[in-house]
Amino acid sequence: MPLVNNKVGDDCTIGTDKALAEGKALVDSLIRVVACYRHLASCVGGCTDSLQLRDELRQTREKAQKLAMTICHHLTSHLRDKSLPEERRKEMELLWVSFSSSLELLHVDMCKVFNMGDTFSLVNTDTLVQTGLQGGGSEVAARALSLPDLNQTQSPTLPAGLEEEERSTLEKEISQVDHMIEDMEMKVNVLRWMVEPHGPQYADPLSSTDSASLALLSVDEEQPGQQTLCQRNQIFVLLLLFAVVLVAGTLSVCVVLFS
Repeated sequence: MPLVNNKVGDDCTIGTDKALAEGKALVDSLIRVVACYRHLASCVGGCTDSLQLRDELRQTREKAQKLAMTICHHLTSHLRDKSLPEERRKEMELLWVSFSSSLELLHVDMCKVFNMGDTFSLVNTDTLVQTGLQGGGSEVAARALSLPDLNQTQSPTLPAGLEEEERSTLEKEISQVDHMIEDMEMKVNVLRWMVEPHGPQYADPLSSTDSASLALLSVDEEQPGQQTLCQRNQIFVLLLLFAVVLVAGTLSVCVVLFS
């Protein structure tokens, strides 16, 4: 009778659980950083656009790319492991979908910043759109970068050649992220439409059903009053039409008699 080494199995399970927890923590961090970058990207070209905003975008973008490289290596090594349990594989695939979707959002926002920077140059601040907003995104960027504060004293004038250098660097980074997305699809074949979403990151179907039920209940509760009001309006319209017909008939009879 073959002996089963339970200790090895337990160690493997513990290692898989630890890897899964690390993957979740990394993906959650990336989601937050990408969300912060999207918030900062929405300010490009507006009245809050400045040299400090562009620097915050650069730092947030660098943090997102470092996280993406770490996550890509972490998830790829585990998803290509043939000995990974089926249940853990499903959870890893779910993390992979969240990661790849966040990376695509980052790529879209990076392209947006690149195009907006080409249209709205900091050399001529008169071209910026006066949106009426005040303040910057330093607090948002500080949260994304896990820093206490990012309030830095920026020079009022733009150094010569800095904007062109920044655009060239951003263009290279966009190409790198695009290559990373293609490389991910080649290394790991995870069909997104085959991955079933679940967990706290996604909408709870039960809560959605409860909300829909409450909405229908509130509509049902309002219907009797609405029906009564509708009936009263119909009666009033009928009485008004009857009065108009009666007056018209009376006038017609009077015209015939006195003619």
